Amino acid sequence: MDAVRVALLREVLAGTEWPGAARRFAGSLRSSVVPRGGGLLLVGTVEYEPWHLAAHLVDEAAWSGRPELAPTLVRHRARPGDPAHLAVGLGRIESAGRGATLLMVAPSRPDEGLLERVHDARRAGATVLSLDTGHPELLGLAHETLAVPADAGVDLDTVQHLVGAATGENCLPPTPRGRLAFRDRLSRLADRLTAPPPARW
Repeated sequence: MDAVRVALLREVLAGTEWPGAARRFAGSLRSSVVPRGGGLLLVGTVEYEPWHLAAHLVDEAAWSGRPELAPTLVRHRARPGDPAHLAVGLGRIESAGRGATLLMVAPSRPDEGLLERVHDARRAGATVLSLDTGHPELLGLAHETLAVPADAGVDLDTVQHLVGAATGENCLPPTPRGRLAFRDRLSRLADRLTAPPPARW
């Protein structure tokens, strides 16, 4: 989703909790990943692989000048013949420990095998974050959770867009020139272009 669409989405959701909640969650993700220099693992459920969020995070990593925000997509059905960036299986979670950050996206309840792997990674020192629809198991397992229940008025995909866009914002230290400055100017331009016209009396 480009900057103009994100600005429109934020405008539509202004006055709700979601833009702020997404920024707080993205801030937690940044503070876990950036000081450690990376190690972000992104995993979904058997039924849902978070391709879209992975792509957003890769874009944000490039635009913000923070390559450590680019995740490794961990797949339930990775095959040895897949391209390298698509061939990372669940075994990668088992080797996650101190310094790693594991972000789970779970529209449905994760299976027991994934929950056990994530629990083991947490015990080994990994930081666990969860974007989900309100599963009690994840509330107790993750260090930070952003739950989007069925009656929230938005869906999990929409909140993923907000989180993805916010992850690259306000990275420290800010650079006065270059990609971050351009991104800020583009965001301001998008806000102006999507603002309602001034009232005429």
